[in-house]
Amino acid sequence: MKYKKPLTITLLVVAVLVLPGIALAQGTTPVYKLIDTIAVPGGLHGFDISWVDPGSQRFYLADRTATKGTGRVDVIDTQTDKLLYTIPTRPTEFGFAGTVPAVTPGCSISGPNGLVAIPQLNQLYVGDGDSTVKVIDLDAKAVVAIIPTGGKCRADELNYDPIDHIIMIANPGDDPPFVTFISTDTQTVVGKFMYPSAQSGQHGAGLEQPVYSPVTKRFYLTVPAQMGSSSGSVDVFNPITMQMEKSYPTPGCSPAGLILTPNQHLVTSCGTVMDLQGNIVATPSGASSDQIWYNPGDNLIYFGNGAVIDAESNQVVSMLPGSPQGHTLAADQNNNHVLAPVTGAGIKVFAAQ
Repeated sequence: MKYKKPLTITLLVVAVLVLPGIALAQGTTPVYKLIDTIAVPGGLHGFDISWVDPGSQRFYLADRTATKGTGRVDVIDTQTDKLLYTIPTRPTEFGFAGTVPAVTPGCSISGPNGLVAIPQLNQLYVGDGDSTVKVIDLDAKAVVAIIPTGGKCRADELNYDPIDHIIMIANPGDDPPFVTFISTDTQTVVGKFMYPSAQSGQHGAGLEQPVYSPVTKRFYLTVPAQMGSSSGSVDVFNPITMQMEKSYPTPGCSPAGLILTPNQHLVTSCGTVMDLQGNIVATPSGASSDQIWYNPGDNLIYFGNGAVIDAESNQVVSMLPGSPQGHTLAADQNNNHVLAPVTGAGIKVFAAQ
C-alpha cells in the first residue's frame, strides 16, 4: 500500500530515499519537518509513556519531572499544539511519585509511567511509582481514585478491554513480577497473574506493554528477553479467566512497545510483526524504541527512534528528523501531527510536508 497524504499537504515524491543505515521503501515517501516545540513548566526531565485521544484531540504525557513528589500528566491540545494544563492542577491535590532514586536495582519507584485514555468514561488510568493505579477524571482535572496493585515497585504499562471493562497493568520490577486486572466498573483489583522470579526487572528482563484485540477478546503482552537470551515473547491473556493461554516467541527480538493494526497484526518495538496466532509475517529492520504508535490517519507506525513504517507493507518509508530519543511518541489521526517528548527540549511536533 502506498502512503497517501491529505490533500491539504503537498507531496514530495521520490523513487528511493536512503537515510543513514536504513533503506526506505520504494514509492511515494513522506518527508517530515519539525513544526513546533512545546515547552512545559520547569522543563522536560524524566518522562515515560504518552497517549493521544483523537476524539478530544488531547495528548497526555506521563511526566515524572525532576524531583520526588512532583510527578504529573501534561495535557496538550493537538489542534493548536499548545500546553493546556498539567494534572494535578494544584500542589495540594493528589499527584504522582515523580523521580525517585531506586533503592533496589531494577525496582523503579518513579512515576507516572504507563497511561491509557478511556474516552467512554472521560478518564485516564495511570500507573504510578508507589505500585498504584491512579484514575484521573478529565472533567475535574484531578485524581479521583487510587487503586493499589500490591507490589513494592512501580505499576507500569497498561491497556483497556472495553468489552469486559478490564484494565491490565504490569508490575515489571517486583520479584516475582506480575500483571494485575482491574475492573473499571468498581475500580477494584479482580485478579493477578504471577510470572517466574527470573522474569523480574531486578534480574534484567521485566514485563512491558499490553494491548487488547476486540477480535480475539484477548490481551497481548510483550515480555522482554531474559539475560543470556536474545528472544522475548508476546504472551496471550484471557481477561475473564485472567490466565495466560499462549506464548508466542519473538526470535532475536526483545520487545517493549506493542501495537495492533487494523489488519490484526501485532507490531513490536524491536521490529517483529506477527498475526494474532503468533505467525511472524515481517521483520522490518532499523526500527526501535520503548513505545510505538499506530496512526489510523495515515496508516503508519511511528517508532521512538524516528523510524516510520507503512502498516501494509511493513517497510520503513521515512524517518523523523533530528533522531528523537527513542522512548515515546504519539500521533493525532485528525491532522497526523506526531508529538515526541525530548529531555531538555520539550515536546517536539512533526508533520509531513
